Amino acid sequence: MNLFNRFNQLGFVIGVFFILVALVLLVGYIATTALHQSINLYSGILMLVFGIFMIRVKDEE
Repeated sequence: MNLFNRFNQLGFVIGVFFILVALVLLVGYIATTALHQSINLYSGILMLVFGIFMIRVKDEE
């Protein structure tokens, strides 16, 4: 499946979005002390797991 067809699938786009948001939260948690709160760490990890799950579910079809 080529990249253009993958971006037309809603599950893949949602997965990429959640991975990007998770990376922003995790990098912010690691890089600065102002964002060094455990809620950023936990929500970043959960969003990363959900994003990977969304991409993997669409791969199996």
